[in-house]
Amino acid sequence: MVFVRFIKIYIMRKIFLMSFLFVLFTPLFPQAGRTEQLSRLEQDSQGQPTATLKSASRLFEARDDLTTVMLIIPSGSVVTVTGMDSIYYRVIYEESEGYILKRHAVLNKKQVVQAGPVNEPAAEVRNTRPVQKSQGNRFSYLDYKYGTSMAARLYAGKIWKGMTAEMVQDSWGTPSKINRVIRGSTIKEEWIYRNTWLYIVDDTLVDWGPAVKK
Repeated sequence: MVFVRFIKIYIMRKIFLMSFLFVLFTPLFPQAGRTEQLSRLEQDSQGQPTATLKSASRLFEARDDLTTVMLIIPSGSVVTVTGMDSIYYRVIYEESEGYILKRHAVLNKKQVVQAGPVNEPAAEVRNTRPVQKSQGNRFSYLDYKYGTSMAARLYAGKIWKGMTAEMVQDSWGTPSKINRVIRGSTIKEEWIYRNTWLYIVDDTLVDWGPAVKK
């Protein structure tokens, strides 16, 4: 009888101890889950924002020196924003970092991009990048970008005063040479093609004429 009573007491103590431990540690598991969730949210909030260019924009190496143009970022390109002030975004485009005017870009809302091939652009920018130079694809690209009427004029290689520098490139392609003069906030450019020069002021075509052959 004494042995049986000892066994009962031992079992009851073990049950009590296990119950106590269960009650003690059970609240820690939800807390751990919340901590992990907060950690993930914190990591997400640290992701750098991106912006999409509404029009072609010059990338300046120095914010206060408009003569330090490194390259022209095409319209529709997506850049990573690393900083900003009232006038400029500091951005990374491909392997270059510099400043663009804020009015040329719009910040993107946070997006979830589905996994896919590395060389496949995200769906929201796929149709904004230039297509191949084949005739059918070129017209489709222009039609999507400008509408059928404007696409027909650009497809035919026409130019007119008031068109943007980006439209000129979509009509005539990249010039063989660009002469640039910057005075204050005004940027004047002379685009040289094979037989013609074009005069562009602040991204707008204002004049043209025959190129002088040397």
